[in-house]
Amino acid sequence: MNTRVRDGLITLAAALGLGIALLAAARLGGLGFPLDDAWIHQTYARNLARSGQWAFVEGTPSAGSTSPLWTLLLVPGYLLGIEYHAWTYLLGFAALAGTGLGVARLAERLDGQAGTLSRHAPLLAGLAVALEWHMVWAAGSGMETVLFAGLVVWSWWWALRPSEEGHFSPPGSGHGLLLGLLGGVLTLVRPEGVVVLGLAGLYGLLRWRERALLWGVAAGLGFAALFAPYLWLNLQLSGSLWPNTFSAKQAEYAVTRQVPYLLRFARLWVAGGGPLIGAQVLLLPGLAAAGVARVRARDWRGLLPLGWAVSHLALYAWRLPVTYQHGRYVMPVLPVVVLYGVLGVVRLARPAHNRPLPRLISLSWLAALALTTPLFLLVLGAPAYARDVRVIETEMVATAHWLEANTETDALVAVHDIGAVGYFAGRPLIDLAGLVSPDVIPFIRDEEALLELMEREEAEYLVTFPGWYRRIVADSRVCLVYATGGRWAPESGAENMAVYALHWQGQACPGVP
Repeated sequence: MNTRVRDGLITLAAALGLGIALLAAARLGGLGFPLDDAWIHQTYARNLARSGQWAFVEGTPSAGSTSPLWTLLLVPGYLLGIEYHAWTYLLGFAALAGTGLGVARLAERLDGQAGTLSRHAPLLAGLAVALEWHMVWAAGSGMETVLFAGLVVWSWWWALRPSEEGHFSPPGSGHGLLLGLLGGVLTLVRPEGVVVLGLAGLYGLLRWRERALLWGVAAGLGFAALFAPYLWLNLQLSGSLWPNTFSAKQAEYAVTRQVPYLLRFARLWVAGGGPLIGAQVLLLPGLAAAGVARVRARDWRGLLPLGWAVSHLALYAWRLPVTYQHGRYVMPVLPVVVLYGVLGVVRLARPAHNRPLPRLISLSWLAALALTTPLFLLVLGAPAYARDVRVIETEMVATAHWLEANTETDALVAVHDIGAVGYFAGRPLIDLAGLVSPDVIPFIRDEEALLELMEREEAEYLVTFPGWYRRIVADSRVCLVYATGGRWAPESGAENMAVYALHWQGQACPGVP
């Protein structure tokens, strides 16, 4: 198939997939984002456009954005006066389409090693990624997830670039320099992007001995050119080399690491948005076949992207083994898993076999794959996206608007979560999750210490879901003044977000003896 036609079909599929999710959200009540964290990026971007400060609360610079590059990409929308939903969705679409196009090209590159790939596999792999419901959900989430996934794919496409002679060896220092720059860009999107460069760099140093030093120095310089400013920014903002979110999330969910490691690792594959959930189940035989074929051929280079996917999940199983929000932290491995699954399916399927049984099985398998991917998007993905948007809009956003209308502009608010509150209410705040208040991190799960902090800082309001801080909200000085009453959170098994007035001068709540 002509490359331009193939790319057009993949791009159209990405637009269709995201359009379906956005239409579902609009029909359910309106557009928005399915994560409160998306509002953190919006707040940083708006403040940067307004004042030139890297700050969540204007006038107070902070390192609360794990993805500075994604935040920077949001800034032009504010500078140009483009409606922020539209600009963010456009970025999400571009990232989703770019990921699908990268997967198609990486499929071609891997075919150059294996030599048995059907000419339709790049298109099939690209379409499967563009319509995969987790990827579509992430593209509309207002987060950096799909951008990171796409850059990973394109980084591997570059790392596996053959020389002019057709052999997989580095053309020279320029190859290493660009790979290092790609690694730096990846790190600016997500800190764990350094793993991609680490694996590609280690393989290059071991494999290309005659040119390893020059190639490695070039890659290191390219990476340092972007990574050093990133570390400097964090150091200036928070006194740490890493953003606050890097340690805050690990501290908040430290309890999840009490489960045995192998069980945590297994859960990331099959729970929430794990790479073996959904239509990917039908790709399992292909995934196994693709891996085994490369092992038998000793094609270690061809296994590098899949090895990265395993490493990514292993890293999260070690430090942050969470599966909430449809497994958004493990979603970036989906394009790679889908790619290898499709490559393996092409190896195994025999739709033109001369015997009826193999032909029937192959045709049924291919038909099931063709139907289940869009079906999961229509039946599961789009409704899930719409419901998640409704929860955020009727809980976090509604609470933020209440604070804006009913509290003083200088009222100090203790909050968990801060995104929508920071964007719409614009109040000074204490972040109980530690993203922009790093002093909280050492005692992030100690409710008594948090209550003492709020009293010491003379916070006037607390914003939270009651179940997150049961001991705090039971204190006689913590008085309920507002609850959203939204229907979507309770229907999903959660609570309504609430606002509490805080009385530190010995007063009890009205009606409390």
